[in-house]
Amino acid sequence: MAEQKSWQARIGEATDKLAQSFVESISYDRRMYKQDIAGSIAHATMLAKVGLINDGERDKIVEGLKSIERDIEAGTFQFDESLEDIHMVVEDALIKRIGEPGKKLHTGRSRNDQVATDLMLWAYDATEKISAVFGDLMRAFVALADRSASVVMPSYTHLQRAQPISAAAEALAWASAFDRALQRFHIFADVFEWPLGSGAIAGTSLSVSREDSLWFAGRAGLFREGLKLSPSSIEATASRDVAADFTYSLAMTAMWLSRFAEQWIIYMTTEFSFIKIADKYTTGSSMMPQKKNPDMLELIRGRCGLVYGDLVALLTILKGLPIGYNRDLQEDKRIVFRAYDTVSSCLTMAAAIVNSANFIKENIEPTLERGFLDATSLAEYFVTKGVPFRTAHQIVGALVARCEKEGKYALAQLKLEDFQKAVADSGAKAEISKDVFDALGARNVVNRYQSAGAAGGEPLRRQLDDWKKRLGM
Repeated sequence: MAEQKSWQARIGEATDKLAQSFVESISYDRRMYKQDIAGSIAHATMLAKVGLINDGERDKIVEGLKSIERDIEAGTFQFDESLEDIHMVVEDALIKRIGEPGKKLHTGRSRNDQVATDLMLWAYDATEKISAVFGDLMRAFVALADRSASVVMPSYTHLQRAQPISAAAEALAWASAFDRALQRFHIFADVFEWPLGSGAIAGTSLSVSREDSLWFAGRAGLFREGLKLSPSSIEATASRDVAADFTYSLAMTAMWLSRFAEQWIIYMTTEFSFIKIADKYTTGSSMMPQKKNPDMLELIRGRCGLVYGDLVALLTILKGLPIGYNRDLQEDKRIVFRAYDTVSSCLTMAAAIVNSANFIKENIEPTLERGFLDATSLAEYFVTKGVPFRTAHQIVGALVARCEKEGKYALAQLKLEDFQKAVADSGAKAEISKDVFDALGARNVVNRYQSAGAAGGEPLRRQLDDWKKRLGM
């Protein structure tokens, strides 16, 4: 006779194999085994403290759970799909190992609050792991900035040339973007709440102490300080905000990865030729022998769509559920794990690519004076001479139009008298001298930047120093 599940007594007939295969989640939620066991140890320790089990039973439960964890990590543990999920698999193994005390572990809890707790603890652990991968990528960008500090390049708005910048500034811009993406994980983790002890939906009449299970879990180092109890047993077991917030953080990370990939794909074209990455992160063509394609970057860009799909899938599952646990919620883990794996692998690949990359100075700088990148700098020079900015903007716009009409490609090709006359014709009173040429030319402009966070000059040197210090470089 097949062994009955813990809930089988109420059901008139055994679950058939098709249904059993359909409802199981052990094939993917087994990756929460550490969190399930850690939460169960905290729960058992609490049960002993409030007198619902004795100290000897607690010790047997704790040692039994630890032995299961050792076997899982050694690869000798057998996961039984018929037991549906990681919670029932661990409990069944515990009872087989220690007997009656194992049957007392589930006192005062349900799989509903158990899975909410496991998922929260898993998200904490995953945040710590992905933080290390983010760190690798940020260090790669900072190292790229350090070796690119002497390269001056165009920046782009509307994909049109804008102002000159140091290539180091663009590298640090990506580091800043991924730093913010990482902080989202920590921000959401700071508002997590401890659901264990909420039971199936309404709590329990037993004298459990949720405060103690939280304290024991905190002492075991399962989360950062400051975690609070969830205030409502109903909401705690119905909510998947942890899953949604975590997946949203992953989706935002995927968005930045995709934007980075797109930028570098453009920079690697023959038309730009701004960036070179290692050949091992490119592929060839099966037909065209000259090709070197940025397939890894393209796949990073493409996989962003998968993570967006995961976020929308999760939100769609949640949107129609009444408050309380529903089996639909089982699907959250499949989604969260998949999104996490996708983003983690893309972050790792991005870091490898950036570590191999260099800006190609000899391709970038010969065309720097094309596109009037110093136009804003000239307007700001006029401002320092007392010309209102809006008037200065009009003067420089007219000078750029004049250059284009006369076949000139740079403002520095004009004469001092041209600048003086343009200012005088505007009605502004300002003394324009030969120092106007100090404000022209891409490299001059980059060295003149003064505002905090600017893309050149002393502000950029401070940024780079701060990043290196922060990342221990």
